[in-house]
Amino acid sequence: MRGAVVVLAALALATFGGERVNTAGKNKLDRELLRALTQRTDSTKRVIIRTAPGNRNRVKDKLRIRGRAVSGEHARIDALSAELTLDEVEALANDPEVLSVSTDAVVTGDAVRYDLTSISARESMLATLGVGDSPMTGDHIGIAVIDSGLSTSKDLDGGQFDQFFDFTGSRKKSKPYDDYGHGTHVAGLIASSGESSRQGFTVGGSDGRIHKVDAAVYGGVAPKANIISLKVLDANGAGYTSTVVDAIEFAIDNKDKLGIDIINLSLGHPILEAVATDPLVQAVEAAVRAGIVVVTSAGNYGTNPNTLQTGYAGVTSPGNAPSAITVGAVDTKQTVTRSDDTIPDYSSRGPTWYDALTKPDLVAPGHQLVSDAADASTLTNTRSRSLVNGRDGKPVYLRLSGTSMSAAVTSGVVALMLEAHNLAFKTPLPPNAVKAILEYSAIPLANYDRLTQGSGSLNADGAIRLAQSIDPARPQMDWWLVGPVSEATTVAGDSLAWGQTVVWGNTVVWGNSVYWNLPTWSQTVVWGNTVVWGNTVVWGNSVGGSTVVWGNTAVIWGISGNAVWDDPNPWATTVVWGNSLVSFANGPVGPTTVVWGNLAQ
Repeated sequence: MRGAVVVLAALALATFGGERVNTAGKNKLDRELLRALTQRTDSTKRVIIRTAPGNRNRVKDKLRIRGRAVSGEHARIDALSAELTLDEVEALANDPEVLSVSTDAVVTGDAVRYDLTSISARESMLATLGVGDSPMTGDHIGIAVIDSGLSTSKDLDGGQFDQFFDFTGSRKKSKPYDDYGHGTHVAGLIASSGESSRQGFTVGGSDGRIHKVDAAVYGGVAPKANIISLKVLDANGAGYTSTVVDAIEFAIDNKDKLGIDIINLSLGHPILEAVATDPLVQAVEAAVRAGIVVVTSAGNYGTNPNTLQTGYAGVTSPGNAPSAITVGAVDTKQTVTRSDDTIPDYSSRGPTWYDALTKPDLVAPGHQLVSDAADASTLTNTRSRSLVNGRDGKPVYLRLSGTSMSAAVTSGVVALMLEAHNLAFKTPLPPNAVKAILEYSAIPLANYDRLTQGSGSLNADGAIRLAQSIDPARPQMDWWLVGPVSEATTVAGDSLAWGQTVVWGNTVVWGNSVYWNLPTWSQTVVWGNTVVWGNTVVWGNSVGGSTVVWGNTAVIWGISGNAVWDDPNPWATTVVWGNSLVSFANGPVGPTTVVWGNLAQ
């Protein structure tokens, strides 16, 4: 027996020693771990360890020998989560069976702003997204809302099959609750019936008479969609990346059983590493490969919190996931017309850290939206000015702004798209096609660049019409549009042309690419990767000039621990869009000029 102990000890020393991390090993660590190793301010760190294929059990054995418990396993991304000393982190970085070691970063919900005026999600959609009184309701479409939970009410029973799973506790199905309130608000924007706000209205009919109408004032975009609430955030609106990864993998594994078509991620953390090693990004990409549309918020870091200057590169993870639909915010000014729409300063701009990806993909209404409040939750208890009364005079709604709300509105529109498509065709739309349709039909806002608005502002009318006109059963490389589609949407009497572009990676794709069943739209292709497009696509290498200099407000704030941009002195003072691509430096110190992309619009 003593011999066995000696062998185990020897194995531990040989394969999991405490040697200083070598140069190659440094490339396996994110910038927060590199900071911790340099400053030695932390005794232990929560980490996510991605292993080489087939080596997860071997690495787990090494941790066990060291007396370290594995707190979680993430099979879809070949990863383990654990709490380790810094010496153990160094050793893992030098281990050839380990691909990367990432901080198990704290994630937070992306909406804590409030204002005195308000608008509901469905009112916002009907007023500004061009669909009118849409017959689509999201019926039989399932949306996994990975957030702080769900407080049920008569407003949130439209799907009739709504379910709840708590990943902060037993990770099993349990009675729904939301002690923070963010998840309920997001779920309500997507699928609330607005029953508690139902009131009588008088409207003019087409027959010239005045009619009485009983309608909800505050309702979700897709009131009959099924909500599958996966709780990952606590009463303070915070949680760990590993918990979110667990929830995403659960959604993938139970996609068919629970009927999950969409994942909404209105949360994030500062980007600490490239997408190739970011565990949260890899989980999102796995979900898209499984056929799930993933909608993420861009983040609320469009301004430096110390200087209040508007800046670029504030997109959070998993908004940097290439295949995710990353959404920034629009302020509709509570009007139907789009001519007065603006993008709030808080909405995060691209490009993304490390990979310099063009994000967000589009923007959507997210400012001053009213949705369901979770009773006795943190947001309800601490934000009395945000509460809105229902028809019985009781405060049952909550007013918030942020890209969290924009993501929720977009998820609701995706539900309407999928419903419309499923009524017309048996073959489902792949996630990449959904993203391409949203981008192609988006309506650009004047005076905003692509790093601020992506392809433009969400256009539900165009997206729904395209979704119900595309037949994925058509052979690859064939025209899959089954009929003519007008490339304009009428809003408040104005005919607004669609942007008719798709941003594939860092290149604008012009032409009618969305009308063809190209390999690009396959769910097995990572958005932005090199593919053969064929002759149907015109590539745009320069739009509006060869170079645009953004000046000294364009950049990135430093990151300290799990806090967000808190360094008042940006490490790069100018972003130049030129003819070459240079990624941002992998740390808080970098060049004073960053050359980014080959597009100038």
